[in-house]
Amino acid sequence: MKDELEKSKEEVKLIVNSNIKSAVRDLQVASDVPEALNKKIIEMLNKASERAKLNGRRTLYARDL
Repeated sequence: MKDELEKSKEEVKLIVNSNIKSAVRDLQVASDVPEALNKKIIEMLNKASERAKLNGRRTLYARDL
């Protein structure tokens, strides 16, 4: 079940390619950057979610990141 949950979270696309290009206007952005960035964000959210749960909360706060 946990593997299915992690897989479904990883399939969520949180990053918009054009926004990356807007953020780094003076550089070209390789095609693998959005996927790598998305994975990093999913990892951050997973860790933050665990922190919130360990603190007995069901709400994710910026401080959990």
